[in-house]
Amino acid sequence: MSQSISENILHLVFSTKHRENRLHSSIRSELFAMMASVTERNKCHAYRVGGVDDHVHLAFHLHPTLSLSRYVNLLKTESSKWLKTTSGIENSFAWQSGYGAFSISRAHLPALCEYLEHQESHHHRESFKDEFRRVCEKHNVQIDERYVWD
Repeated sequence: MSQSISENILHLVFSTKHRENRLHSSIRSELFAMMASVTERNKCHAYRVGGVDDHVHLAFHLHPTLSLSRYVNLLKTESSKWLKTTSGIENSFAWQSGYGAFSISRAHLPALCEYLEHQESHHHRESFKDEFRRVCEKHNVQIDERYVWD
């Protein structure tokens, strides 16, 4: 094949360090827009960014020339800098060291985007930990709870 074709649509989830409630509603829309911008600048495409006080979700297309770990590192670094310098969050802000990334089909993308759009109402019923466990179970990913939470 003379052309490379890639359809890497991912659902990315990561939390603030120790799941601290640091992503207040007053800064989230700007943070999400900034994260979408970082995604686009790195040849990826952000379909939706959502989250609540202690974590974020992204539905995005990963460009084939960029590794997932490199993308997550860029995203966390840039957003952490932005949060510390622009949003008024003190310098002690940090993201958790890990993340969850799950591949999805294009057919499931509208449902995922809808889910990310309504994170606030969803998290009135379910904690981040329970949500992450459920997402892992849905994708048949086993986690060791001794190491997944930091």
